[in-house]
Amino acid sequence: MLNGNLLCGAREDGMLVRLGKGNDGWALALSGVSQMLAGERAMPGWVRANADVYGDDALRRRLLDAALAFVESLPSK
Repeated sequence: MLNGNLLCGAREDGMLVRLGKGNDGWALALSGVSQMLAGERAMPGWVRANADVYGDDALRRRLLDAALAFVESLPSK
């Protein structure tokens, strides 16, 4: 959470990252990154990175930096 806005989430099997609608194309092009689903519904602007991506320090940092930049642009809740 940052200023009341969800930024990311992590579990043993990977992580969820909030990049913002229209900001996720570059991440979706990466191996091991997919669109986040809520049931069968796609969640635009959110991506899911599998454990291999989560375990890659540089890639994890890139995703988290992008998420931080997006969430910092949102109004506080």
